[in-house]
Amino acid sequence: MENNNEYQYGAREPDRDSRQPAPQQPQTQPGWYVPGPQSWTQPQTQVRTVVKTRVWPILLAAMLASLATIWVCYFAFGGRSSQSSPAGTPEQSGSTAVVPKGNWGRKLNQIKEMVDTYFIGEVDEDKLADAAAAGMIEGLGDEWSYYISADEYASYLENVTNSYVGIGVTISAENVEKGLEVVDVTPDSPAYQAGLEIGDLILAVEGTPVLDGSENAIDLNETKNRVRGEAGTDVTLTVSHNGAVRDVTITRATIKTVNVSWELLENGVAYIRIRNFEQDAAKDAIAAIEAAREQGASSLLFDVRYNPGGYKHELVRLLDYLLPEGPLFRSVDYSGKESVDESDAACLDMPMAVLVNYDSYSAAEFFAAALQEYEAAVIVGEQTYGKGRFQTAMTLDDGSAINISIGQYTTPKGVSLVGKGITPDYEVPLTDEQKRDLYYSRLEKQDDDQLQKALAVLTQP
Repeated sequence: MENNNEYQYGAREPDRDSRQPAPQQPQTQPGWYVPGPQSWTQPQTQVRTVVKTRVWPILLAAMLASLATIWVCYFAFGGRSSQSSPAGTPEQSGSTAVVPKGNWGRKLNQIKEMVDTYFIGEVDEDKLADAAAAGMIEGLGDEWSYYISADEYASYLENVTNSYVGIGVTISAENVEKGLEVVDVTPDSPAYQAGLEIGDLILAVEGTPVLDGSENAIDLNETKNRVRGEAGTDVTLTVSHNGAVRDVTITRATIKTVNVSWELLENGVAYIRIRNFEQDAAKDAIAAIEAAREQGASSLLFDVRYNPGGYKHELVRLLDYLLPEGPLFRSVDYSGKESVDESDAACLDMPMAVLVNYDSYSAAEFFAAALQEYEAAVIVGEQTYGKGRFQTAMTLDDGSAINISIGQYTTPKGVSLVGKGITPDYEVPLTDEQKRDLYYSRLEKQDDDQLQKALAVLTQP
């Protein structure tokens, strides 16, 4: 039983198409499309690029965002005025602008006056508005809150519904000097039907070169934008396969992201991978469990490594199916309202284990934590991140949105995971190479030390 709402209990996930391999330290802007943490999840997306972050663009963007914040806040509170001296405050100079209360209000008006008087360039107020909004939310100092521009909002909605319009490839710029490497192809997707294979290099989009160092070459984000489009339209890619270059035209389509997959391993262990807790995650996971049991599964191994989280109601529905009567999830929202989601008496009485790592976030962490507290499953892997706030997206008049933290949550026993995460029952580290291979779904099960430990625990006499 659940308190159904649309709050998100996961890391930042507006657009999974621009990602990095999992870092070894916490990120301040997880999953934001070049930054962050959730770059490591493995949902099949239209084009997921993996990039390296440079420092100077971030610093420049921060400076611009700060200036833009001041500019837009002025418009929000007082409108444009350039009749007074830029040297003093609006009160001193005779400005008719409305001054927000506090020192920050006086400062932004001073800067606005200076910009009006002295700045000689053209101002794109739409860009300033986006940069300002992003800067304002960033200024909250909350790594889980972020701004979504109107252009990005459609992509954000695609992510949380586990579907998108695209061609069905995952690409990486890692260790590639020219072009983008295809590291995964969604089965039965347009890319799959067009013959794209893992290891192919995308050299150009519609004749425009990708990352080849030439003057007109497009970057990762522009590549993503050009591959996107409306369902039923075509995009032509120049692709290298084992050195043989060809042009391939692919028709874009709506693709359902596979967020849950499973297979029956030896000794009756059903391996169930849950990539996120977005839309339909619980339904798909329960269907996988029931199918596995019909085929003779005697135990369950859940894999939520690189899982960025998702919706609470998806998490609660799956926990309700697995666990006996009792509390499943506790939360307190911005108004101080407490909420406890409860399970009914029906449960699944089977041996279970859960694989976690540092990049198991939020709903993924609390999935493992609930099973651990009920002693229903053993946890294997590495310490998780430790997220304890939930967010909700609120749209603005121009079609953009802010996704901000509006509450906190704890485990069934009332334990906060903030800053500490979950301690596995069996801590098993992976090497950096193993982590990369796991992220790209190329780590063989016999080489996965965490998975092998979980199998040993589940199958021991």
